[in-house]
Amino acid sequence: MSTALSPTDAPPETAERILRAAEVCVRRWGLRRVSMNDVATEAGVSRGSVYRYYPDREALVQAVLERVARARVAEAEPAVRRQRTLAGKVAEAAVAVRHLAEDERRLGLHVHPGEPELATLQLAASPAMFGHWIEFWIPFLEEARADGEVRADLDLRQAAEWIMRILISLVTVPSATIDLGDPAQVRRFIEEHLVRGFLTGGPQ
Repeated sequence: MSTALSPTDAPPETAERILRAAEVCVRRWGLRRVSMNDVATEAGVSRGSVYRYYPDREALVQAVLERVARARVAEAEPAVRRQRTLAGKVAEAAVAVRHLAEDERRLGLHVHPGEPELATLQLAASPAMFGHWIEFWIPFLEEARADGEVRADLDLRQAAEWIMRILISLVTVPSATIDLGDPAQVRRFIEEHLVRGFLTGGPQ
């Protein structure tokens, strides 16, 4: 996967202008149709300037998705933190993931068929972004271990990865048993089937 220049390589005002323009263009055209020309025109810079910071369309789209995803993780964190148990925290995150995947405040992907799922899969394929998501859960898992909610020998990084894989599936895979648009059903599903496995089933 191509990568953009690091923030220290790009004048902040130009890099920021390009990313903001790219967000506008993704909202307008969708992930599949946005082009480097669109972004250059929206940003008021040359096409060469866009390519200087982002070597191809894939790198630019990925940067936009990661920028928005990090902001949305920050938005969801207070609601997750307010929950008293790990089960409640994961359930709250599951509901937030469903809402954010359909939310048009930033990228409006829900108006482009299949693009919320595409965005989630692209983000999950990014080692940096997936690692960021895993790190988000480590402190909550540490608290749960201290409170006895999960077993003492639980591998926290693996548990965090498992949580993220479940949350990603809630966006990308339809359910045959619950209404994923119903927050109460999503919470009950998570509480009944995910976190219990962290309490039992350690090495024999």
